[in-house]
Amino acid sequence: MSAYPLIEPYDSGQLDVGDGHSIYWETVGLPAGTPAVWLHGGPGGGSAPGHRRHFDPSRYRAVIFDQRGCGRSRPLASDPDADLSTNTTDHLVRDLERLRTHLDIDRWVVAGVSWGVTLGLVYAERHPERVLGMAFAAVSAGRWQTMQWMTRDMGRVFPREWERFAELVPEAERGGDLAAAYARLLASPDPALREEATRRWCAWEDTHVSLAPGHRPDVSVADVSWQQVFARLVTHYRGHRRFLADNEVMANLHRINHIPAVLIHGRYDVSGPLDTAWELHKAWPASRLVVVDDAGHFTGSMGRELTAALDSMSRVQSPSQAP
Repeated sequence: MSAYPLIEPYDSGQLDVGDGHSIYWETVGLPAGTPAVWLHGGPGGGSAPGHRRHFDPSRYRAVIFDQRGCGRSRPLASDPDADLSTNTTDHLVRDLERLRTHLDIDRWVVAGVSWGVTLGLVYAERHPERVLGMAFAAVSAGRWQTMQWMTRDMGRVFPREWERFAELVPEAERGGDLAAAYARLLASPDPALREEATRRWCAWEDTHVSLAPGHRPDVSVADVSWQQVFARLVTHYRGHRRFLADNEVMANLHRINHIPAVLIHGRYDVSGPLDTAWELHKAWPASRLVVVDDAGHFTGSMGRELTAALDSMSRVQSPSQAP
């Protein structure tokens, strides 16, 4: 099964999570089914109707939501007066717990892609008693070396494109943290500079995510308002090292190494090399690693593999659901 038919939510709402933020959520599938939550990428990528299709509607009660500052959550990070100081990894983990409590869910399957993998791992490590299982695609772990790889080292593979990406940054800052430098550009009072920074950041994102033949851009051709939110949030998080201690996920993996997980990664994902997924898998006895040879960053047949992984997770029941 590559994907289930697209269905409409049977419930939805806005949840006040404090700090002036409300997050949009929706539930699809079977109200009495195995609870699950979907964590989108980015940060700032937002949820989409297609994400519902990974969950078997006859087995899952799937929760889809938009993280702070993006999608249908409010306020948007692109708003000129948006306060990003209350948009951190700690805030998002607390939001997840508020949402779980609000929906009266005891334990759930945690699924996600890209940045959503990092967020899901951090959440699980802090609340292992709330996690039934995990299914992750385009595996990331919030490491500083990976962020440097994406913004600087990938210039060795795409030198022409990297030069255009870096030249917008003031010369005195080009030897430093380019994500943090772009975060400052995207917070400029000059709308023309913000627009140009958005275009160049999104063009670079599309350049480095895959070496798969036939790879097509999606970030740089998205709606401009979506790009503005995405660029602002992703640079905010990367410029603050994801608000995590370096190697924090690996250091705390012992807290979740008994929880079943499927890790899915594309062989052609050049901006997120396979070694992160491999190291996680080797240190996680309850995990299974699926390497997709025709895929880059959540492309090719990765969606089909994620759906299959969630099919297997839907058979994991919490004690309250067991017959």
